[in-house]
Amino acid sequence: MAINYTTKFQKALDQRYTMKSLSDSFFGAKFDFIGAKTAKVYNLTSQALGDYARTGANRYGTPAELQDTTQELEITRDRSFAITVDKGNYIQQNMVKTAANVIKIQNDERYVPETDLYKFTVLSAGATAASQVATAAITASNAYEKFLDGQVALDNAQVSRTGRVAIVSPAFYKFIKLDSSFTKASDLAMKTLINGQVGEIDGVKIVLGYSAILPANTSFIITHPTGNVCPKQLDEVKVHQDPPGVSGILVEARWIYDAFVLENKQVGCYWHKIA
Repeated sequence: MAINYTTKFQKALDQRYTMKSLSDSFFGAKFDFIGAKTAKVYNLTSQALGDYARTGANRYGTPAELQDTTQELEITRDRSFAITVDKGNYIQQNMVKTAANVIKIQNDERYVPETDLYKFTVLSAGATAASQVATAAITASNAYEKFLDGQVALDNAQVSRTGRVAIVSPAFYKFIKLDSSFTKASDLAMKTLINGQVGEIDGVKIVLGYSAILPANTSFIITHPTGNVCPKQLDEVKVHQDPPGVSGILVEARWIYDAFVLENKQVGCYWHKIA
């Protein structure tokens, strides 16, 4: 005589591991894009100094009109999704396909990684434009030194030391913990990093990233948020119950945003690559 066992699906979902957005703290400049797709930024051109003359006219020098250039920032990212959940599937699949679950998995597994990768790629492009890029392998014996090289580059570019922030790869995070030079120089920073929270290296706040949101071959990126702007014009999610043609729900979302590094602030981005 046969024994037929019952299979029961659980209400708990087995979704991928996800992370919260890690890029927000890297963009601190504020510009008004409300009602417009494009914004223009003036870059004023300084003038060389001269010697003061104690006799004659124009003792301060011949006046010259202040010159300028402009940078045009155009929002290009217009992203969306549309997902239906048939009411029959909802009822017959243990009612796990709720609107809240749809929105959460789309945000956590799609929107957050995509936007983080885009924004960190913008930072790496800013570093490239300013020739603030280094390429070298990172090891347990040079991780701290290579990070300080980035600090030197930003120091020479006259970027404020207060407020700098860095995104680091898991491999760099591993090597900095193994680098004896770092542990000797900063025990407190080492303890902070081990705790798994945002720590500091040489006064720079550290954010631990992961490969899916970092440009290829990235070891770390150091920047100052005041040179980076990330306008978000639309952040919209709609849930339609029984829309025309569908017995169930329709979830729609749309995001209009972009990210920029201001031209005169590109020297405030430093990108270390491993290949």
